[in-house]
Amino acid sequence: MPSSAASYLSALSKADAQARRSHNSTPPGTPALSMSSSITAESELEDPFSLANDTDSTDLMRPRTAPTSEQVFTTVHAEFGHCANQDYRYTSEHGPDDDLSHVDVEPPYYILLSTYASYLLLIVMGHLRDFVGKRFRPAAYKDLKATNGYAPLSSDFDSFYIRRLKLRINDCFSQPITGVAGRTVTILDRTTQNYNATQELTGTTTRTLNISSYNYLGFGQARGGCADAVEACLQRYGVSTLGARLEGGTSDLHVLAEALVARFVGAEAAVISSMGYATNSTFIPALVGKGCLVISDELNHASIRIGVRYSGASVRMFKHNDMHALEALLREVVSQGQPKTHRHWKKILVIVEGLYSMEGTMVDLPGILALKKQYKFNLFVDEAHSIGAIGPHGRGVCDYFGIDPREVDILMGTFTKSFGAAGGYVAGSTALIDCLRVHGHSGPYAEAMAPPVLAQVVSSMASIMGVAPAHTSTSTLQPAHREPHPAAAPASALPAWMALPPAQRDGSEGHERLRRLAFNSRYMARALKKLGFITYGHPSSPIVPLLIFNPGKLPLFHRLMKDRATPIVVVVVSYPATPLVSGRVRFCLSAAHTKDDIDTVLGACDEIGDLLDLKHGVGERWPLEEIMERSVELVHMDVHE
Repeated sequence: MPSSAASYLSALSKADAQARRSHNSTPPGTPALSMSSSITAESELEDPFSLANDTDSTDLMRPRTAPTSEQVFTTVHAEFGHCANQDYRYTSEHGPDDDLSHVDVEPPYYILLSTYASYLLLIVMGHLRDFVGKRFRPAAYKDLKATNGYAPLSSDFDSFYIRRLKLRINDCFSQPITGVAGRTVTILDRTTQNYNATQELTGTTTRTLNISSYNYLGFGQARGGCADAVEACLQRYGVSTLGARLEGGTSDLHVLAEALVARFVGAEAAVISSMGYATNSTFIPALVGKGCLVISDELNHASIRIGVRYSGASVRMFKHNDMHALEALLREVVSQGQPKTHRHWKKILVIVEGLYSMEGTMVDLPGILALKKQYKFNLFVDEAHSIGAIGPHGRGVCDYFGIDPREVDILMGTFTKSFGAAGGYVAGSTALIDCLRVHGHSGPYAEAMAPPVLAQVVSSMASIMGVAPAHTSTSTLQPAHREPHPAAAPASALPAWMALPPAQRDGSEGHERLRRLAFNSRYMARALKKLGFITYGHPSSPIVPLLIFNPGKLPLFHRLMKDRATPIVVVVVSYPATPLVSGRVRFCLSAAHTKDDIDTVLGACDEIGDLLDLKHGVGERWPLEEIMERSVELVHMDVHE
């Protein structure tokens, strides 16, 4: 069944692609591209970083509609798609139709029963195979047995899920890539001869449509102003400062970047870390300790959970994004105090995320701030997925809701998503940040962020902010609380050697990327619902989870998407990263995607959804052709329509 289904859909997709290429071929009378738009010429449309043995990817390397002689694009289409239609733009901001609640949409009962039955069958068959295998193939289980006085390398019970469930779909994970993870990505083809126990490279590659990377604003490019800035920084600073921040690893570029980050998020000061995960796990223990209470959303990221464990503080969780549950918990902990002694808590810290990476939901920040005024707790907002991705100015959830960022005590974020770099930051008051520099474990123990990565952060952030002309800016970068927010970066915020193109300096390119991402996110989320799928998340979220439920359908969905005529790489997620019956595929939208790219993904989902019986959503359904034709109307449509 899976093999025949894959063959059928692959053949159908190839026929559609061939017909589309024939229909959209450039007519003989089309004028040739001018020299001024040579970046879109035939020679430039070929990705210079693609491998010679890439499979045919004409649909991905060239836009379906050939650009006119007046259109000038400054990007390689394979990295950042060419889309000049200004109708495919939207502004991400809070509106009256916003629904911030998270409601689990239940599928039909037969879907739930088949999902539980599938897991039960896998568990029973796995234990049966272990029982037989230990007696007839003991060599295969040597790592689970104590030998020569040494303990076994892994526990039989702990490794059961990996051996008997994950191994079956191992080809869907850890897919190696090469080249730029932009709009498209080149994957290294693999095969297995032992049922996924090991994967062997075939020596060939495949160019695929990339809808699985955290490249929200499309800054993950090998060409452009940011790439040029990184190259210039590499020549000036080398690859590393070779030390921790408190031990000779701080350069002038670190100081400049921290000041720019503070201005970007609207805080007094900021401190940066070389790893996003480590930002939470090393700075949270410096914020709270024994005698303190952390109130955490039940779906917070693992880095937050690790940081709280290291801190020694007490922790309580509340139902995801439920303000009534949070208020009930606050009343209890404030009135009861610490366990046993009932003394007042030294500090109460509420930790939430701006956007939740598995659900795509947005924090109810206005509701939390209303409770903050009443119960006087400290608020920590993790904006790893929201900073740079939402809000009319790309400044995160505070910008989205039009809230003064100074109302949030601690703003944390990462550079690995919207900025195409690495690392993270914590922003807040000057006194708080000075304390974190000394007491946070990143300062004395972690390697300082590499200068080329800092150059990527500074250049991409300046592209979003825009740079004020030199004669209108102050000579030094002033603290953010003395300037209006959001505001452009002063000319002094950039190093003298960092020369950004005009479109990046005036902020027009960053604004365009924000509006493209907002359109793509909203279009994808609403189109999937109109097709009949069950999806989670806020329509402005660049993360769109599509619920699949059954564990057997997860790998099949991944393989069918990758085997199409226009291959598509997706991320499938299952237990324990999600609840047992909530397996899903997680689409990650980018400003680099074009409207045609979204249509390609929707067409694949429509076909595969019918084949795998995935359309169990409620509400009015539209055919795919109507969704594609009315895309602009759908994006601007009220959520209740």
